[in-house]
Amino acid sequence: MVKKLQKGDSAKSSHAHLSSSVKDSAQQIWQAGLGAFTRAQAEGSKAFESLVKEGVSIQRKTQAAAEEKISEATNKMSTMATGITSKASGQWDKLENIFEERVAKALNKLGVPSAKDVNALIARIDELNKAVQKLSEKAPTAKAAPQAAAGKTTATRAKAKPTAKPATSAAKPAAKRAASARKGSATPQD
Repeated sequence: MVKKLQKGDSAKSSHAHLSSSVKDSAQQIWQAGLGAFTRAQAEGSKAFESLVKEGVSIQRKTQAAAEEKISEATNKMSTMATGITSKASGQWDKLENIFEERVAKALNKLGVPSAKDVNALIARIDELNKAVQKLSEKAPTAKAAPQAAAGKTTATRAKAKPTAKPATSAAKPAAKRAASARKGSATPQD
């Protein structure tokens, strides 16, 4: 039995030795974990900061590339818009010319004078007014001359009067029409 006790003692001592070695191993594992945690904590903040710096530089590069693409797209769109605008304005000009031509034809068929016709008439009226004024300036001297000359016949006087009167009577309505046409009056005229 003694031997058995010795075996039991050696089992106890081997158990104690085993438990002590497990305890030591657990202690070392715990200390390694604490060391790793401390190192990770210290290096983790450094790693985190370096990751933030890399993220900022990547964000800047991405943002610059995106802005470049946006400016290219904006330039393309503005070029396209300019092209479309010029084409549209050209089409509007064509449409406007067609419309003006058709309206002018319709007004011409109705007998409405065009702006050119009205301007030509105004110019002609101005010329006639100047001619009438010249004749009216000369007319008093022409009237005074027959009265002063007693040897002239009444037939000569009769010829001088009809030419002067129709010119002045025709000039008055024409002068009124020209004056109202210049003023841009839209009232009907005689």
